[in-house]
Amino acid sequence: MADELIITVSGLRGIVGKNLTPEVAAAYGRAFGEFLRGRSIAKSKRLAVCIGRDSRPSGEMLSASAAAGLVAAGIVVTDLGLVTTPSVGIMVRHLNCAGGVIITASHNPSEYNGVKLLLDNGMAPPPDTAGLIKNLFLSKKFTAPASPLGKITSNNQADEMHISKVLAIIDAKNIAAKQFTVVLDSINGAGGRPGINLLERLGCKVVALNREPTGLFAHPPEPTVDNLTGLCVTVKDNKADVGFAQDPDADRLAIVDETGRYIGEEYTLALAAKLIFSNKTGVAATNLSTSRMLDDIAKAAGGQVVRTPVGEANVAMACLENNCVVGGEGNGGVIDLRVGPVRDSLVAMAFVLQLMAQTGKSVSQLVGEIPAYYMTKQKFPADKNTVSVLINAAKRRFPNAKIDTSDGCRFDLPDAWIHVRASNTEPLVRVIAEAKDSQTAQKYIDAVINISKKSAE
Repeated sequence: MADELIITVSGLRGIVGKNLTPEVAAAYGRAFGEFLRGRSIAKSKRLAVCIGRDSRPSGEMLSASAAAGLVAAGIVVTDLGLVTTPSVGIMVRHLNCAGGVIITASHNPSEYNGVKLLLDNGMAPPPDTAGLIKNLFLSKKFTAPASPLGKITSNNQADEMHISKVLAIIDAKNIAAKQFTVVLDSINGAGGRPGINLLERLGCKVVALNREPTGLFAHPPEPTVDNLTGLCVTVKDNKADVGFAQDPDADRLAIVDETGRYIGEEYTLALAAKLIFSNKTGVAATNLSTSRMLDDIAKAAGGQVVRTPVGEANVAMACLENNCVVGGEGNGGVIDLRVGPVRDSLVAMAFVLQLMAQTGKSVSQLVGEIPAYYMTKQKFPADKNTVSVLINAAKRRFPNAKIDTSDGCRFDLPDAWIHVRASNTEPLVRVIAEAKDSQTAQKYIDAVINISKKSAE
């Protein structure tokens, strides 16, 4: 699989210099540009695209290449430079662009990079639209260079626009009065500059780790407990109120409490929802693989939760369709439509600080108030047909479960839920189980594994 480009609804990803080259980025930019040209005729949309990149060393090269492809398709390119993924989404809407491009591989290792696409609404394309762009890219059946050609301009307002939108939805004075000490690990990615700026404007004393956007990641970029030991120690040593960890493009956030304990990415959305639902009720959106903590928080406030297939675009669309008060995913992604329909670590940080200021409670106290669950995950090789056979067998094994088949199959049982789905990017089946205790969660994981073994016989 390492020799193949991974192309999904949000764009493509590969290994730089191996399967992701300047030529590939230019062709993908050209395909996206030609798609937008055809689309803009019907929508009367300005033929302009915002492009931004995270801090990976290959980012500038690939950004220039994708921009060249867009210009060849007659697109006016606004280069935002080194910015976060949610910042690009915000600027697409602010500048009334037909689309956006982010050069990022999110939490993947530094040898990877990618080209992520956004439509004029600041969201990733839906599957049918993504399919059209993919087919155009693979066929390379481009028209002659546009006349006139596009051009490249620049804009350095993304940070300020992003921060101002976050400040507009919180009580900054209340947070500033608390003078919180915050440790921020930006992993030498795109989030350090705007993240520190936001925190300082919220009156926080910031202890910044890995703040320089060199793209030379100080530790593996996935914000997991094993990768954030330095953050945990720094929080404890500085007697900080909270520790935050961004991923390289700053759309996800992990949290460390005031004792230096990593509390897990699932709590990022839960704490954000706890804040929102403490002030209003309504609908929250998340995917099928996210913890039941969100359901408990919404229910206590008289709200409800809608579930979607895995994928940020699916959750964002559900947010729009249901006018959700909050949305996101259990990977540390929080969405607030008032800022934009994109996962946003700056929104997540502000919400956690607002909740602390509003309640006068520490992160550990707030976490302790949320009903706790134990989640365990397993993956193993399987093609699409094998996954289908496994799901049908599991339906027979759990006949009394409430099921949702919008993305593989989720089984909701009185004491747990199980989600079985095919990976979008690898020939794997992913199985997640959540229960009140580890033994019950593992019991259901083992049951699915046994069903898989029997199905293969």
